[in-house]
Amino acid sequence: MYQPSEKQLLRPYGAGPPVSAFSLGTMRALSSPAQMESVLRAALAAGINHLETAAAYGPAETFLGQAMAALQRDNLAPPDGWRITSKLLPGPDLATGQGQLHSILERLGVAKLTSLAVHGLNRPEHLEWAIKGPGADLLAWAKDEGLVGQVGFSSHATPELIETALASGRFTFCSLHVHLFDQTRLPIARAALDEGIGVLAISPADKGGRLYDPPAELVADCDPFHPLELAYRFLLDQGISTLSLGAEQPEDLAWAAAIGGPSPWLSPEQRQALARLKAAGQERLGDERCGQCRACLPCPNGVPIPELLRLRNLAVGHGMEAFAQERYNLIGRAGHWWEELNAEACRSCGACLPRCPMDLAIPALLADTHRRLAAAPRRRLWG
Repeated sequence: MYQPSEKQLLRPYGAGPPVSAFSLGTMRALSSPAQMESVLRAALAAGINHLETAAAYGPAETFLGQAMAALQRDNLAPPDGWRITSKLLPGPDLATGQGQLHSILERLGVAKLTSLAVHGLNRPEHLEWAIKGPGADLLAWAKDEGLVGQVGFSSHATPELIETALASGRFTFCSLHVHLFDQTRLPIARAALDEGIGVLAISPADKGGRLYDPPAELVADCDPFHPLELAYRFLLDQGISTLSLGAEQPEDLAWAAAIGGPSPWLSPEQRQALARLKAAGQERLGDERCGQCRACLPCPNGVPIPELLRLRNLAVGHGMEAFAQERYNLIGRAGHWWEELNAEACRSCGACLPRCPMDLAIPALLADTHRRLAAAPRRRLWG
């Protein structure tokens, strides 16, 4: 029988019940129901009680429902049951959305979701759908019928759109790209937390920099700690509600089992390691480091300057070329889930130059970014 421990102390999560510091993301254990079951058993052993899935993750909901049923037959579950979040893509009319939600519940084998998120609230029209259009009716119906406990959203959007969504008052949790190596949305996350809105960090291990396979420079800069451990502890120390961990195999949950303990999340030695990491990156970049202030925007040509120079910061400052190339190569190939223009769209008009408080030669740095990172296309995880 599951025995709760002081690992994975439960944390507030919006208007829903408290969740573990780590959440099991189910987008990777998709080879078979047996694989999902083995990962779910490892998650339970690590003290995880929050499961994050989506209709768009192929067979994930079906496999997860079968895995939960298998564990239930062995009398295995968290003390107060699983907290389950699933997601619906924006856009359907009310009747279609209602049918999609009923299908989610059927695949998972549950009568109610703890949380339902709009999956990819990335564009203004998605927000309009969710707060004024059919999506607003769908989310209200789902709550009124007792089919979901709370509603929220995941987003890969600009900070401005995310702030607008949070200010609408319609959502009590959100899933955001907030990472040690991408702190652009951290002030938004902190403000949301202060308002009682739950915040899930999307895939700090993978989207946060492929930290499960760090380059030698990054390992040396973080020594004696693993970069992934520092990244996880940094986010928990910042108050982020829960960190999504997309496990493919049980061993992928090792850090969740090892960390999860009580505050303080960062020891003095770990804070010193983070300071050394930051200093090392700044030294390698010198006066070419982009401070991510976003003062250069808007670009007349639509170039996402801060994001492109962030990737350059990672490649040059921390040896994270593999991750930076992977992300750069997805530009223009992932629809509204990622940037649509790369550095080749820069026309060297110079509009950004007087705005930069660091006097960066932005067009030249963008050209250098493209030279460093442009590579042959790779396949996405799904879709």
